[in-house]
Amino acid sequence: CAFSVTKDNASTKTDVTVPVLHVVQARLAYVAAEGELKQPFKDELPTRQAQLSTLQDTEEFDVLVVGGGATGSGCALDAVTRNLKTALVERNDFSSGTSSRSTKLIHGGVRYLQKAIMKLDYEQYMMVKEALHERSNLLDIAPHLSAPLPIMLPVYKWWQLPYYWAGIKMYDLVAGGQCLKSSYVLSKNKALELFPMLKKDKLVGAIVYYDGQHNDARMNLAIALTAARHGAAIANYTEVVHLLKKTDAGTGKEKVCGARCRDVITGNEFDVRAKCVINATGPFTDSLRKMDDGKNTNICQPSAGVHIVIPGYYSPDNMGLLDPATSDGRVIFFLPWEKMTIAGTTDTPTDITAHPIPREEDINFILNEVRNYLSPDVEVRRGDVLAAWSGIRPLVTDPNSKDTQSICRNHIVNVSDSGLVTIAGGKWTTYRSMAEETLDAAVAAHRLGGGPSKTVGLVLEGGQDWSPTLYIRLVQDYGLENEVAQHLAATYGGKAFDVAKMARVTGKRWPIVGNRLVSEFPYIESEVRYAVKEYACTAIDVIARRTRLGFLNVQAADEALPRIVDIMGKMLDWSDKKRTEELEAAKKFLYLEMGYRSRSEQLTGTTEITLDTQEVAKYTNRFHKFDKDSKGFITTVDVQRVLQNISVQIDENALHEILNEVDLNKNGQVELNEFLQLMSAVKKGQVSDSRLAILMKTAEESLDLRGPVTVDRSGGGV
Repeated sequence: CAFSVTKDNASTKTDVTVPVLHVVQARLAYVAAEGELKQPFKDELPTRQAQLSTLQDTEEFDVLVVGGGATGSGCALDAVTRNLKTALVERNDFSSGTSSRSTKLIHGGVRYLQKAIMKLDYEQYMMVKEALHERSNLLDIAPHLSAPLPIMLPVYKWWQLPYYWAGIKMYDLVAGGQCLKSSYVLSKNKALELFPMLKKDKLVGAIVYYDGQHNDARMNLAIALTAARHGAAIANYTEVVHLLKKTDAGTGKEKVCGARCRDVITGNEFDVRAKCVINATGPFTDSLRKMDDGKNTNICQPSAGVHIVIPGYYSPDNMGLLDPATSDGRVIFFLPWEKMTIAGTTDTPTDITAHPIPREEDINFILNEVRNYLSPDVEVRRGDVLAAWSGIRPLVTDPNSKDTQSICRNHIVNVSDSGLVTIAGGKWTTYRSMAEETLDAAVAAHRLGGGPSKTVGLVLEGGQDWSPTLYIRLVQDYGLENEVAQHLAATYGGKAFDVAKMARVTGKRWPIVGNRLVSEFPYIESEVRYAVKEYACTAIDVIARRTRLGFLNVQAADEALPRIVDIMGKMLDWSDKKRTEELEAAKKFLYLEMGYRSRSEQLTGTTEITLDTQEVAKYTNRFHKFDKDSKGFITTVDVQRVLQNISVQIDENALHEILNEVDLNKNGQVELNEFLQLMSAVKKGQVSDSRLAILMKTAEESLDLRGPVTVDRSGGGV
């Protein structure tokens, strides 16, 4: 019959020695990984086609994992390093779902510890303890993708200072020997010195504690690639059509023995046979459970979390902010990430979908909460939202619980009557321990053998040869820009040299190699070529997960798309039709899933012009300086003519893009009414960094500075 497996946290005898044991365990695992584990693909990863061939040609795998998120990839890595013959299929791209849309924190959960103490909840306490151990391990095994981050908790009432301090100190104590750095209290002046954007009024002081931060999609990919290097057959864009079953000779019951799979790209179908199938599909857990047994009830209760990205100047380079009690009781993080600032998250019930869309009300909720904590001198504008995304958190109920309505706080591992192993719930930080627990259950239920888990201390892809000064060698050896070299080292670790080798000569004095995809971000063209080696199949894979451009700035990603499609098209031999489809699909992804629609609607939705009489006259006068012929509209020719008068040159294609942002009816010209709508939206903060608005203002100021030409200088007069 079906049963659930959970960790036995009842014993308290070893609590004091757990940190020491974990350190010893990590060292032993590292030795085992270095000395015993085989890496058949240490030098070169097999291509996706080779991986698909392995899936089709292998008579039977020990384990087939369905789902390529953090937990699924972790299960594949745990299985293959136990010397089990392992396969993994993912119907989209690795980390395309929840795992790439997190808050980017590796944390134990300060708020969970608060609940554990307030309610004397031992289970919640042990959950935090386990997460803190996993936090330490993850920082060790992927040092290039993760780092400690100080997070400030501002305090505005005197009585809260000792209350919060006690809670944060307890967080340090639970971490024990794995505490990243001890928390500390700051005076009001010191807090403002470190976080000058903070609201000063009524500020009493602040408490700073440490958690980890990482590049979530790249971390997920590193786990999957590490599994592939150890011999796991992994394939993205490979979906499960239905589960394969056979009748057990001993019991007469049907048992899951594999899956019928389909290559999403080619449509080719094939069978993958395995002794054990693991369901690690996150929000889609119930879909696979119902493939196994249509009578199964839903256990996943999805919750949507929205994050926004705003410019980096809203936060210090290396200091986050935690709002522990928002207006409706939710927790908001405000964190520096990839030289931008992330703010989020919301927590609202949602429907399960492969393409979650950030809602405007969630974006505005986050902005309003941010305004509550920042100085009035800092104007937080809606137009400063550069990207926004929604991720679905797969909260679950235990299918064998008497109270089926109660949400499981941690995660569940369930083995069905037919032998399907399901891992559901949990969080990013504990992916490794969840995978270990899942494989323990699978090994026991299917008598797979293979020994204990070896993933504690097992260094992930790129981490082996990384060092904090690696980027200097990239600059010296290849002639890369300093910023680009730092980015490559922090993204690919020791594999950054492989990316640098693929970089083309720029033809400039400096940098010698490394053409950027867009000027303001350090992503270079060779990363697109390398992404194909990392199993990128679409342009979306590149802008969302191989690079993080789509998550950082939707307009910049949109600008880079034609070049990305061109490079991928040559490598993957795409037809003109395929290139057009890829470009359109990526633009749709940015428009719907990365918040471009919400951003553009701030202008297109502004039907009412809220300018006073003087402002209308001012902007109308500015418009007519470009519309010399009083046509009522301006085109690229009109703008080009004014720019020539002030000795400024802009490429015609770039000018067309600038006008197209404001051309609401897409007729190739900007009417006076459209321009006034733009300036009204800029005034209200709904639109910022409008290239046309800034360009026309700068041009007008340059014309006014020149003034009228005097008679004697003109060569005329009497």
